[in-house]
Amino acid sequence: MNLWQALIDALESLAANKMRSILTVLGIVIGVAAVIAMISIGRGAESTITGSIQGIGTNLIFVFRGGTEDVRNPKPITLGDAGAISDPFQAPSVELVAPVLQGSGAYSFGGETSNSEIQAVTPEYGPVRNNAVTEGEFITEEHILGRASVVVLGPDLAEKLFGRSQGVTGETVRIDGQPFRVIGVLESKGGSGFSNEDDRGVVPFTTAQQRLLRRSSSENVDMLMVQVVSSQAVPQAMEEISQILRTRHRTEIGADDFTILSQQDFLDTASMITNVLTIFLGGVAAISLLVGGIGIMNIMLVSVTERTREIGLRKALGARRLDIQVQFLTESSVLSLIGGIIGIILGWAIAFGVGKIAAASNTPIQPTIDLDIVLLATLFSTAVGLFFGIYPANRAANLEPVEALRYE
Repeated sequence: MNLWQALIDALESLAANKMRSILTVLGIVIGVAAVIAMISIGRGAESTITGSIQGIGTNLIFVFRGGTEDVRNPKPITLGDAGAISDPFQAPSVELVAPVLQGSGAYSFGGETSNSEIQAVTPEYGPVRNNAVTEGEFITEEHILGRASVVVLGPDLAEKLFGRSQGVTGETVRIDGQPFRVIGVLESKGGSGFSNEDDRGVVPFTTAQQRLLRRSSSENVDMLMVQVVSSQAVPQAMEEISQILRTRHRTEIGADDFTILSQQDFLDTASMITNVLTIFLGGVAAISLLVGGIGIMNIMLVSVTERTREIGLRKALGARRLDIQVQFLTESSVLSLIGGIIGIILGWAIAFGVGKIAAASNTPIQPTIDLDIVLLATLFSTAVGLFFGIYPANRAANLEPVEALRYE
């Protein structure tokens, strides 16, 4: 029996039991669709997260308090540290340094209230963080020196308070009950939930020190953002910053009480997390494909039992053991291949739908369906059909002609 004839026989056999074949194919369809949808959504999420991190800039370094677990009582990062790092003689690879205080507070205007992030910054924060305003102005040196009660709102926060993100400059909002004049609205950065940079207010560093975000010392800061002269100079800048902080904090070798991270560190961490999640989701989805394969085996065993006399007749007329095996393996492969093709289409539709829902929820995720995912799903579904068809095919091929012909 040639393969073409085996394919025709398989299609005729499956067509003779349409409902059973459809239900069997459904298991493969669900499995393949789930695998493709989960992997493509995972890749889309990874692309969105890494793109958002890269949007901050490839020449940015973050400096935090705290080092390894062995270091007890780490010294805080201070404004003095920021001044030393910005010294071109000590750190020639550093271009700008922006100290930051972070916290949260209750913003209110009229009858609207929002608990959102407060960031206390200096004028250097704008260029370091690539922050721009759609209206008004950003924090200036005059605001710092005068400890001005002014705030620059993120667009989402402005929407919550005013119902719009335009034409709000000059209005007065209250932060923790204290009046602050709105001097600008930030350009949208995107994001959602805890990572939504559009849901925040930016105030002068000195104002927050005195009235909003008090620390144990006026010198202490929560974080330093450091802009390097170029992305190629990031490793050198990290080494220069480390040497400065080790000298100022008088730490022993290997006992740093600070942490320095670059954009690449964040990208590597984000990629690792999303890859693990994608593999996990793909593995969970593959379980349904395994269940679909078991369904194929079950139906093929039923088919062998129902067609015992047919198998005996074929053998009596000269069909070889290999011919019987090919016949049943072809049927199981056709079932899984049809399910795989439909599953690919359904998986693409699910991924496309999730992308639309995410966009409507202001969480832009563009699911990525690459050729490798389609090939993997197709080959895997076909392999499932072959694997779970082997036992029924062998069982059919091993039937004795005389016993098969006598089967009722």
